[in-house]
Amino acid sequence: MEQIVQLKNGLKMNVHYEKAQGPTVLFLHFSGGTLQMWNGVIPLFENEYQIVAPDIRGHGKSDKPQSGYHIDVMANDLYLLLQELNIAKCHIVGSSMGAEVGLSLAAAHPDMVESLVCEGAIYNEFGEYGLFKGSEQEIEAEKERRRIQLKERTLAIYQTKSAYIEETSKAYIEHGHWNEHFQTYIESTAAETAEGTYTNHFQNVVRSEYIQKYWELRFEDYYKKVRCPVLFLPSEKEWEDEKIRESLTAFASFLESYEIIHIKESAHAFVWLDQPRNAGEVVKDFIQKHTGAWGGDR
Repeated sequence: MEQIVQLKNGLKMNVHYEKAQGPTVLFLHFSGGTLQMWNGVIPLFENEYQIVAPDIRGHGKSDKPQSGYHIDVMANDLYLLLQELNIAKCHIVGSSMGAEVGLSLAAAHPDMVESLVCEGAIYNEFGEYGLFKGSEQEIEAEKERRRIQLKERTLAIYQTKSAYIEETSKAYIEHGHWNEHFQTYIESTAAETAEGTYTNHFQNVVRSEYIQKYWELRFEDYYKKVRCPVLFLPSEKEWEDEKIRESLTAFASFLESYEIIHIKESAHAFVWLDQPRNAGEVVKDFIQKHTGAWGGDR
């Protein structure tokens, strides 16, 4: 059910697209992820909902240009994708980076978004609602330290896809994240090089630009423009962090309608793979409560 869609800005985007008579749900993966992270969640929505799950630019089988990794640019890609698919309204389910991109789309096109699920975008990196607080000089010094770390990242090369999958799986298994959904997901992150070897699809140029643009984001500016109901899904660790709970409370105060649900034993981003049915049912209940009257094309 995957297809390549050519957008009006020239980008080719890979998307899992299932037509149905019900409302549209747009699933947006985390940074470094692919649409396959939803492989355990999508079956809960099939037949009742029209499903759109893309590989966001720089990820999976979509184009990977050298630039364009601000969440606003990625959100505009999705706006163009929905236009190509003749979808006028949708619900958004976003994980980590996907939540940030979904938030940008909901802020820029409030009439298009019926509801927004944010498993992410619940704190800034720096500043008033950030995890790192300090003077301008201290913040800039911390950013420079992290820039050096970004440059040090290297991508391992493997002679075969099976070798890539075997080695990549070890870290997930070691940290207790393993089931059939992780297996399918990891397979989707393997990218073949021009030399016929295999490496991770998440290129350094993509990762580096996205992260550095992320440092400058002020999510409060986006939430102030959102008009749809929002469901926040903080992870176990985030829920226990006082700083994050303070920023989440502040962001929620800018909204007319919101819910906060803490899924027990949930891990940031990986909750959709660890607990697909549990997380999926929570989201499905929220979407059902906020599905309005649909007119025209969906």
